[in-house]
Amino acid sequence: MATQIPENLKYTKEHEWALLNDNVITVGITDFAQASLGDIVFVELPEVGRTLDQDEAFGVVESIKSVSDLYSPIAGEVVEVNEALTESPESLNQTPYDSWMVKIKVDNDSEYNALLTNTDYATLCEG
Repeated sequence: MATQIPENLKYTKEHEWALLNDNVITVGITDFAQASLGDIVFVELPEVGRTLDQDEAFGVVESIKSVSDLYSPIAGEVVEVNEALTESPESLNQTPYDSWMVKIKVDNDSEYNALLTNTDYATLCEG
């Protein structure tokens, strides 16, 4: 099955997706990431109010195969976390683009604009 890479999102080299809406980005892991990880069994997310630097590790996703850090696509403050993932981390496998992890208030728009486009990310995944 081909990896889904929605056109309306931005992407990181570490396989997170980001969507900007009213100066807040929503962040999750990509279809490619969840497929590579296998069955996800645990997610650790940051506290609301935590300030992150761009590319700073903010949490962990654990699958039956491995444990991977999650990295912030931009600098900013965590304003919301998806608590539902604590109870049902497998939703990241089932619906990776609906199962967001954190929402971060944007400090600098240019960091978001510099993230990968869907075309750039597709090239990265093929490589």
